[in-house]
Amino acid sequence: MFCNVSSASVALGTTRSSLTAALSNRCPESTCGPIASGMSARSSLIGGEEGVGTSRAASSGTGAFPPLKVALAVIAAGLGRISLYAPTEPQTSRRAFAMDEMEEELKCPVCGSFYREPIILPCSHNICLACARNILVQTPDAESPQSSRASGSGVSDYDYLDLDKMSLYSEADSGYGSYGGFVSAPTTPCQKSPNGVRVFPPTVPQPAPQHHLLPQPGSLPPIPRNSCITCPQCHRSLILDDRGLRGFPKNRVLEGVVDRYQQSKAAALKCQLCEKSPKEATVMCEQCDVFYCDPCRLRCHPPRGPLAKHRLVPPAQGRISRRASPRKISTCTEHELENLSMYCVQCKTPVCYQCLEEGKHGTHEVKALGAMWKLHKGQLSQALNGLSDRATEAKEFLVHLRNMVQHIQENGVEFEACLVAQCDALIDALNRRKAQLLSRVNKEHEHKLKVVRDQISHCTVKLRQTTGLMEYCLEVIKENDPSGFLQISDALIRRVHMTEGQWGKGTLTPRMTSDFDLTLDSGPLLQTIHQLDFVQMKVPAAPMLQLEECCTQNNSATLSWKQPPLSTITVDGYILELDDGNGGPFREVYVGTETICTVDGLHFNSTYKSRVKAFNGSGVGQYSKTLVMQTSEIAWFTFDPASAHPDIVFSNDNLTVSCSSYDDRVVMGNSAFSRGVHYWEMTVDRYDNHPDPAFGVARGDVLKDVMLGKDDKAWAMYVDNNRSWFMHNNSHTNRTDGGIAKGTTIGVLLDFTRRILIFLINDEQQGPVAFEGLEGVYYPAISLNRNVQVTLHTGLPIPDFYTPGEADPTSSVC
Repeated sequence: MFCNVSSASVALGTTRSSLTAALSNRCPESTCGPIASGMSARSSLIGGEEGVGTSRAASSGTGAFPPLKVALAVIAAGLGRISLYAPTEPQTSRRAFAMDEMEEELKCPVCGSFYREPIILPCSHNICLACARNILVQTPDAESPQSSRASGSGVSDYDYLDLDKMSLYSEADSGYGSYGGFVSAPTTPCQKSPNGVRVFPPTVPQPAPQHHLLPQPGSLPPIPRNSCITCPQCHRSLILDDRGLRGFPKNRVLEGVVDRYQQSKAAALKCQLCEKSPKEATVMCEQCDVFYCDPCRLRCHPPRGPLAKHRLVPPAQGRISRRASPRKISTCTEHELENLSMYCVQCKTPVCYQCLEEGKHGTHEVKALGAMWKLHKGQLSQALNGLSDRATEAKEFLVHLRNMVQHIQENGVEFEACLVAQCDALIDALNRRKAQLLSRVNKEHEHKLKVVRDQISHCTVKLRQTTGLMEYCLEVIKENDPSGFLQISDALIRRVHMTEGQWGKGTLTPRMTSDFDLTLDSGPLLQTIHQLDFVQMKVPAAPMLQLEECCTQNNSATLSWKQPPLSTITVDGYILELDDGNGGPFREVYVGTETICTVDGLHFNSTYKSRVKAFNGSGVGQYSKTLVMQTSEIAWFTFDPASAHPDIVFSNDNLTVSCSSYDDRVVMGNSAFSRGVHYWEMTVDRYDNHPDPAFGVARGDVLKDVMLGKDDKAWAMYVDNNRSWFMHNNSHTNRTDGGIAKGTTIGVLLDFTRRILIFLINDEQQGPVAFEGLEGVYYPAISLNRNVQVTLHTGLPIPDFYTPGEADPTSSVC
């Protein structure tokens, strides 16, 4: 099984082994003895300027860096400060950035300033000597806390390295905050700590300030009896023995790193004897190892007496000479006159010879200090390799996040503009509808007015006619001529009644009401406006191929994919596409909701490209990366029980077949061929009563209940114990002497480049080329009866006598 991704391969250019080898070979043999300078692997590697090794950037053309500097540069690069592979960036600037990131490692968790005379607690954490005195607590004599007493080699009594999982980068993770200001001196611990750890006030008087002209390591005031100290980081407490704080080893390595760091950060060297604001130093005494300004030099270092022989140099030269000067020899904390020369493996601490002879380390396994120093250097280098890889990944992740910030801003502006445009479109549509509704209201208004005005005009005419008739009738009534009245009275009476009838029912009823019978139904629209919201209906993102689950086996390929982790877009399904294995176009092979698919029936010894995309109601998303897969070079297959005649009997994991009938029955292989050159063999395990089994190839719809070759769907050679024939569509050709028996091997060679079929018996070609012009899809096939049993052998190379030729340009491959 194998799969490879063409678009996802990345050349790193270096290996971990090269960096580890360079780091482990960097210390000269002359320094592998007892460590007289007190430098550990870390300080030596960080501070050393010489050394030759292969760096990660060597293959990128940036030059060779000292190995650990490269690791530190990668760590700094993980915080987004530098680019390791930038060819124009100076090496010194890369180191400066790495040193800047190291600053928090060099600060005491109690006072928050750089370590001063750091000591190593049994839990492997560090603390300033003055800070340790400040947090001492005197316990009653009767109190016996569950902790061991400190001793010079007591580091091994505590295996707290696995407890040191807190980080100095978080104030809430340490026992004391490094954020408080200092009232009197930098070594005064913070009186309050928000993380709940109490900072105790000093229990002993503070030592009087004194000038550090001459170191006085033994001038510490006595420690009260039964004093207890609590580690400010892991909060482990322990009772001090009679030696007090002198029982803890001094961390000279850390002190040296702090000293070099402060020197590298100092813009100008300051006088070490100024009491208030230090002035800029003008000279340095090489014998006193002190920087002086002019006033302090005249006052404290006059050029007379013994001081006249001292050599005063410029501060810059003094800094160089101070760096080059050998460190003080590390001595045993229990035997102060003995140098540390061995390493106790059980206690994990350096010891002297007297510790081995008199102390508890006498029965422990010890090794040479130089050898262990070199071993631990290599271990630290290997650990830094992994850390540098994580830092590189973190840097790439930060770049990705910064790009995301820019993309979010751009997408936010674009989305706001789109939202405003959509809302403006809705407002425009509402305004257009408003205009349409107002037009309808105006039409209704005009219609009502017209009807009412027409009725007013009609009634006015009728009323005028009625009034005129009434006045006329009243004047007629006033006449005193009876005969004249009677001549016209009947007509007038009829006219009056007719006119009265014209004012009948409905005439005095308004034809139109003054109210508008229209009501705007805005409820659904208001509800829709309130329901107006965003929906996640974008096209899906490109799926991610699960490379660890993608593989090929024989002529089948299994592909697995998933949606990106942060994608929240709904996916309705996936479309998997494969090419034809010959550089042709892609075609869909699967459409559905599953995220894993196995494609069978691929060509052997072919390279396929595959890709997948997702779709939902909004459309089809982008394609994934293209996965390139190689199928098996040689065909491996078995007989297929699913397509075989029911009388066929299978055994040996479907590699051996026989038959339960006296009639010939056909069985085919479970793989089909249409391209390439393929060869397989069958061994006759049983041959009784001289039957004539047939071997060859067939189409998928070949007849299964007759001898192979009887129909036009099979091309075969049938053979008995003396001779053989080629047969297709019941046509027998090319009789050839030579038969089979138990143990005989029959070979079948199918060459699609020449489109021919050849048969072999016991590694010898049987007759001429059996069939030519073969094209299409063919399955290996045989026919046999109950007198024969054969075993299939696949995955075989092409016989030596046969040389595959070029493909016929007139052939077509399915």
